[in-house]
Amino acid sequence: VGKKAEIAAITEAAMRGEIADYADSLRRRVALLAGVPLAALDEIYTQRLRLNPGAEALLAAARERGLKTLLVSGGFTFFTDRLQARLGLDYTRSNTLDVHDGHLTGRLVGPIVDGVEKRAMLERTCAALGVGTAAAIAIGDGSNDLPMMRVAGLSVAYHAKPAVQAEAMLAINNGGLDALLQHLH
Repeated sequence: VGKKAEIAAITEAAMRGEIADYADSLRRRVALLAGVPLAALDEIYTQRLRLNPGAEALLAAARERGLKTLLVSGGFTFFTDRLQARLGLDYTRSNTLDVHDGHLTGRLVGPIVDGVEKRAMLERTCAALGVGTAAAIAIGDGSNDLPMMRVAGLSVAYHAKPAVQAEAMLAINNGGLDALLQHLH
């Protein structure tokens, strides 16, 4: 959408934990999208968005074991809703972009999904399922995933930033998400 370098620089700094106010960094990135047509997001979804290797195998194994899946993302419902339908995810939580006349306004609607909200969503989902967070597996790659990962029974750093790898119980640095399967019993 023509703002890739600016958005990527802010995103990388936030994921490394260099921007203390994640919500502010997200608002700055979203503001750069003002005027972008929804069709451009659809093109990103269909042409550029790629699943992490092994994601489908991991999700299939989770379903076979009767596990519930939650995608909680600092990304946008435009993408996570489509991924939920495509992959059969049980739950999702992400940020909602404000749209007017088929174009992004550069604003968000509702609460921002930051590290605190990621943890809270994991806690709410576990409570709704009648299990403690110790029964959860949380996979993350950026510093805003750490609050969620800290309350999970198993925290997995997936091709993650060094700060995340330092705190995770397990790190996957090579291969796909399906590498986690060897650790599930």
